[in-house]
Amino acid sequence: MNREKGAIELNVRRLKTLVLYAFSKKFSFFSFSVKQNSKSAPCIGMNNLSNGLTDFDPLNNFFFYKIFGERGDEVQLLGFINAVLGKTGNDQFTSVKIHESKSFMAEILGNKSCVLDVRARLPNGSYVNVEVQIKDKHNFDRRSLFYLSKEYTRSLKSGEDYVILPNVIAINIVDFDFPKTKNFHSCFHLHEDSEHEIIMTDALEVHFINMVKYRKQRKDRQALKDPLYRWLLWFDKNSPHEMREEAISMDSAIKTAEERFKNIIQDEDELDAYYRYLMAECDRTSELNFAIEENDKKWQILLADKEAENARLRAELELKSK
Repeated sequence: MNREKGAIELNVRRLKTLVLYAFSKKFSFFSFSVKQNSKSAPCIGMNNLSNGLTDFDPLNNFFFYKIFGERGDEVQLLGFINAVLGKTGNDQFTSVKIHESKSFMAEILGNKSCVLDVRARLPNGSYVNVEVQIKDKHNFDRRSLFYLSKEYTRSLKSGEDYVILPNVIAINIVDFDFPKTKNFHSCFHLHEDSEHEIIMTDALEVHFINMVKYRKQRKDRQALKDPLYRWLLWFDKNSPHEMREEAISMDSAIKTAEERFKNIIQDEDELDAYYRYLMAECDRTSELNFAIEENDKKWQILLADKEAENARLRAELELKSK
C-alpha cells in the first residue's frame, strides 16, 4: 500500500512539472521556477522566453554542448581551446575534429539525463575533453580524473603498445570555488614532489576555470587583450553589457559562438530539445528527493520504535528496582 501511495505521489510531481513545462511554452511571457517542497532541492528553472538571450545561460550544459560540441562548431571550439592553452600567433592550433555524441538527442528525447561533455581531437593527436559543472557536488576532483583516465585509455586496444596512447587535456569550467588556487585559471600536471620543475609526463593536463574567482578578479577593459578573459566575459551572462559586446566584436570565434547561441534559442526544435533536457533533470531531481523523503520516513519509524523499546526497558528496570 505504501509503495502504491509513493508511486502516486511521484507521478503527481511529474504531472505538475509537465503542466508547468507546457504552460511555459504556450505562454512565454510568464516567468517562474519549478520547485519541489521546502525539504527538496529546486529543479532547474524555466524562465521567461520573451527577454531574449539574457534568460539563457551559455554555461548551461545543454547550450554549451550545442554551441561547442557538434559538427559545425569547430570555429568557436578551436578559438576557446587556443585561449585556454595560451596559443597565439603561429603557435595556435588551426583545426580541430569534434567527436560528436551520437546518443545525445536520443537521450534527450527519451527524457534521460545525459553527460554533456565536449570531446575533440587536435592536429597533434591530443584529445581534449571540455566539461561544465555548475553545482559543487564535492566530488569534482575525482570525477575529473575519472573522465581524464577514461579518455586516455579509450583508444588503446588489447595487444597494442602503450606508446600510442595520446596526450589528453581536460578543461573544466566550474561555477563554484574549486580548486583553492589564487587565480581563476589553473593548470595541473604530474610533477615530482620535491623538484617541481620535473614533470613525469606531459600526457595528462588538467585545466580548471573558476568562474567564482573570475568574477571577483574581473578587471577593466585592458584585460580584453587576453583571449581567455574575453571568452569568460561572454560566458558570464551577467557581465557588463558594453564589455561583453566589445569582447564579441574583438574576437571572430566569440562572434561565431554568439551567432550560434542566437540561432539555437530562435529554433523551435532546439528549444523543444532544451525543455526536454530540463524535464529530464527535473524528473531526476524529483525521483532523488522522493527517495530521500521515503528514507527519512523509514528512519523516523525506526527511531520511534527504538524510543518506545527504550521506554519499555526503563519502565521494567524501575519496577525491578522497587
